[in-house]
Formats: sequence, structure tokens, C-alpha cells
Amino acid sequence: MCIFVKKLRLRIYITALSCFMALSVSSQTVRKYSNEFLNIGVDAAALGMSNAITAQTADVNSSYWNPAGLLKLEDSQLALMHSSYFANIANYDYVAFAKPLDNESAVGISLIRFAVDDILNTTQLIDDQGNIKYDRISLFSTADYALTFSYARSLPVRGLNYGVNAKVIRRVIGDFASSWGFGFDAGIQFETDNDWKFGLMARDITTTFNAWAIDKDAFKKIQDAVAGQNQELPETTEITIPKLQMGVSKLFDFNFDYTLLAAANLNVRFEQNNDVISSSFASINPALGFEFGYIDMVYLRAGVGNFQNELQIDSTEKLTFQPSFGVGFKYNGIQIDYAFTDIGDQSVALYSNVFSLKLDFSIFR
Repeated sequence: MCIFVKKLRLRIYITALSCFMALSVSSQTVRKYSNEFLNIGVDAAALGMSNAITAQTADVNSSYWNPAGLLKLEDSQLALMHSSYFANIANYDYVAFAKPLDNESAVGISLIRFAVDDILNTTQLIDDQGNIKYDRISLFSTADYALTFSYARSLPVRGLNYGVNAKVIRRVIGDFASSWGFGFDAGIQFETDNDWKFGLMARDITTTFNAWAIDKDAFKKIQDAVAGQNQELPETTEITIPKLQMGVSKLFDFNFDYTLLAAANLNVRFEQNNDVISSSFASINPALGFEFGYIDMVYLRAGVGNFQNELQIDSTEKLTFQPSFGVGFKYNGIQIDYAFTDIGDQSVALYSNVFSLKLDFSIFR
């Protein structure tokens, strides 16, 4: 019985750490990684090209990738996406709508939810007398939400557009804690007469601020359940530092029926990490993407990105990368896309299947 109780106490300790892991990482006001669910990406077409889409994004999903691309809309569009990560433990859902206001401006709105649902809370499994009470097990969810409002407008310079995002972020960890966050993005696109496209997307340009509200009573219950751990109440604020994404793309036509889109991105974080190019000032991670199209109906996509210098057990470094593949089909204003992508690198077998749907309202006219 003593061994069984010890195992239960160990499970309680692990559960307690899981409940407050997201809070503990906010013990520093400025963090290298904050609101990371916003960096996963949307739209299977973009994910199939390893997110190398900053320069040429030109549909409803531009609200996420570069709001300047909303100027390319000819009619209202709706986008939907669902994907599961970590062997279906976490679910990622996305919906977006955008429409042109006139020939010089457009607006969009999108919602992202990234969540792990039905987590077992066993912190109260054992009562004060050491009795096991299975009816004291409860379920909770940890969920992150982002609501984004986008606006895009053309500039007097031919081929030059800009766009801005205003983000409202809501993060919830069961009844234990929750936060509100606010931030802004800005992007520009430039297209030359010979079909070269350039893009710049600045995320969290004013830094994104999150303020946490922690249920102190719930925290105390976990402190009591995990005796002797001396867990301190985390700080209640965190700041997401800015990031830059620079892109370039070119579309090649072959015999009118065939096209090849080649794109490249440089993703910049202002911190030192294990990106392939890293310094104390900034780290740079490249991404390459390709899309082969047939009669503007069928698409094959491939990409590679997330180049990392990973430290091995023998203290050597190994260059790893993240490959991705995808297909798409478009007909009469309806586009369905699929991507097979790894959110880690090629050395990890946790690949994800991503599906997305895009609907152009021109089909109703």
C-alpha cells in the first residue's frame, strides 16, 4: 500500500507541474518564447511550402502571413483549417474571413484556437487522511485563442501595399489561471513588372503584452498537495519580443498550362538560439518553398525550413531541418489543400496531416 501511495503522490507531483508549467515559464517579464502557438502557421498550402509565403500571399490567409496581401482579393473569401499535433493530443483550429472595401483597401478577421482538452487533474486525489478518492478527479483544458483584425491599403507607389494587424490574445489554463494579451503586426509587399515579389512582415512590432490572473486558492491547493516543493507564485506579466519575416518569390510560366512558384524566406528573431545563423543580436532561419501548378487547378508543393544546430549527446552539433509536402485542388472558387508536415525536424517521427478549405464568394455571383 505504501508503494502504491508513493506512486500516486508522484503522479500528483507530475500533474501539479503540468498545471503550472505555462505559468512558471512566465517568471521572466521578457521571454524568448511567448505566445508560440501564433508561430505554427495557418493554411495547408502555406505549410506545404514550409511557410515561405511572406512575399506572395494574396488571399484571405494574408491576415496571418502578411496583411498587405489582402489587397489582391477580388471578392470576399472564407478560410477554414483543422490540424492535430502530438499524436492528436493538441488540436489547432482556424477560421478567417476577408473582403475588399474598394480598389485600394481591404479588411479581414481571423480566429485561432490551440488547445489540449480533457486533462486529468489528480491534485486532489488523496485527501488529508491519505485516502484515495477517485471522485475527486476532474478534467480541465488549456487553450490559447487569438482574434486578429486586419486592414490593408495600397500606397501611391505602383505595386507597393501595406497592411496592419491588431491582435487580442486569450490564454486559459483550466480554473488555475488566465491571461489577456494585445499586440500589433505590420507588413508590406512590393511587386515588380516582371513578376518578382518581395515582402516584409514584422510581428509584435510594439511587443505583445500578456497579463495573467492566477487563482491563488487553486495554487495553494497544489502547494498543499505537493508538500515540500515550495513553489512560488509566478509573475503575472510577459512580453513577446518582435520578429521579422523577409520574403522573395518568382512565378515562372511554361507553355501556358504549367507554372512553377519559387519562394524563399528569412525568419529573424532578436535573440540567440540554435538557428542555423545565430548571434547575440539576432538569429536567422531560412525557408524555401516550391509550388508546381497545372492549369491553375492542381498543385504540388514542397518546402524545407527550420534549420537548427542541434546539440548531440557527444557534445557535437548536427544540422537538422523540417521538410514538408502538400497538394491542392481548386475549382470554381473552392480550394482544398493538404499538407504533410513535421512541426519538429526530420529526426522526429511526429508528422502532422493538415487540411484546409478556402471558399471564394464569387461562386455565388
